[in-house]
Amino acid sequence: MPRSPILLMAFLLSVATTQAVAQKSDHNRFKWRDAGGNLHYSDSLPPEAAKYGYEIVSPQGMVIKRVAREKTAAELAAAKAAAIKEQAEREVAEARALADAQLLANFPQESDLLRAQRQRIEMLDQQVNAARISLRNQEQTLADLLDNAADSERAGKPLAKYQSDKIASMRKQVDEQRLMVERREAERRDAGTRFEREVQRYRDLRSQQARATP
Repeated sequence: MPRSPILLMAFLLSVATTQAVAQKSDHNRFKWRDAGGNLHYSDSLPPEAAKYGYEIVSPQGMVIKRVAREKTAAELAAAKAAAIKEQAEREVAEARALADAQLLANFPQESDLLRAQRQRIEMLDQQVNAARISLRNQEQTLADLLDNAADSERAGKPLAKYQSDKIASMRKQVDEQRLMVERREAERRDAGTRFEREVQRYRDLRSQQARATP
């Protein structure tokens, strides 16, 4: 039975209205809380929501995406410092792993490592002895120059400028050589401690390899 024009128009208007409502409600919304903790829903994103963080929810109420609140300047600085620290720690770990690999590759046996260390120690001892000998020679030269200057003073002769300049130059050389001796001696002491740690590290690495081998 055909419908009347009035009923047909009413039916079409009802369908159109239902579709419009469905279309209006069928989109994602923003869910957020203000500074007081009050919950809000909105179709557009207000600045306050971006400041405190928000969620995008589906028409069915499912959270599609969470956006954290904006970080403060202090938080950004802390995050940057943490990232720098993490990068530094990662670089140290990578350098340590490379050093371990080179240690094992360069010295197949512990005896190879010990022999190389003894050679290094002998070279350092030679450098220390050479620095000490040079210092003694310079100190003797300075002592001779001072004795000559004292003889001139006792004889009533004024000290020539070239003599005073030579004494000053030799004093400087003696001071510099003393510092050199101290550095060489410190290198020798540090090498002994460093080599002990190196041998222990080598043994630990070989032990780890042995445990990992089936």
